[in-house]
Amino acid sequence: MSDSIGETAEMVARATASQFDSKEFDIIRIPYINSAEQIAETVLEAAKHTCIICHTLVSPDLREALLEQATKYNIPTIDIMGPMIHATQSITGMVPRLTPGLIHKLDQEYFKRVEAVEFAVKYDDGKNPLGLVKADIVIIGVSRTSKTPLSMYLAHKKVKVANVPLVPEVPPPQELFQVPSHRIVGLVIDKFKLNEIRCERLKTMGLAPDASYANLERINEELDYARSIMRRLGCPVIDVSNKAIEETANKILEVVQKNKLTNH
Repeated sequence: MSDSIGETAEMVARATASQFDSKEFDIIRIPYINSAEQIAETVLEAAKHTCIICHTLVSPDLREALLEQATKYNIPTIDIMGPMIHATQSITGMVPRLTPGLIHKLDQEYFKRVEAVEFAVKYDDGKNPLGLVKADIVIIGVSRTSKTPLSMYLAHKKVKVANVPLVPEVPPPQELFQVPSHRIVGLVIDKFKLNEIRCERLKTMGLAPDASYANLERINEELDYARSIMRRLGCPVIDVSNKAIEETANKILEVVQKNKLTNH
């Protein structure tokens, strides 16, 4: 039972049930409890079965009403949130809000994250160059330097990211040269590492690993071209050869923040 959606109580109930061999457990979630009448009805129904009531009711009045009704029918109750709230209150001296569903509130931060993810999808892989000037960060680099995963990772940190692949045969969009250099990050990678990554990619696509895409000479040509564009833009460059996505993302945020301060 919960005065919010009841997700926490259900997770605890399921985790508990998993510790027992019996498959005979039924877990029933009763969300949005907001009155003593609802509690009385629910407990009356529960009394017809052998059960435990676990709850995340944060309202003291509702907790008291549940305890009273459950005691009347001799039903054990487990207060999941209460002890944590009391313990935190006792060591901090702070007064809890006791407002149901705070963790699920769709606040401004949530919408910013959704907006950034939608932005990353819309302006992925140079699909729409008009987005470049609207981006917080523009990532450029040759194929398989993790531009898309980085864009999505940063989007979850509420950063609007566009990315552009650099290919010798395709000139970069003119919009790229309208973006301030401190908002652009170039990615480079060791040629042998890139060769390995591309060979694996070709295998998963069922193609021969000796295609020009994974050819070392071709890779060299692409990396040289990419570096020439990065020099022309005057943007910071990060070598992603042995870096995890998280590490590169943090490096990008550091570089952009530092350059932003320098350029203001």
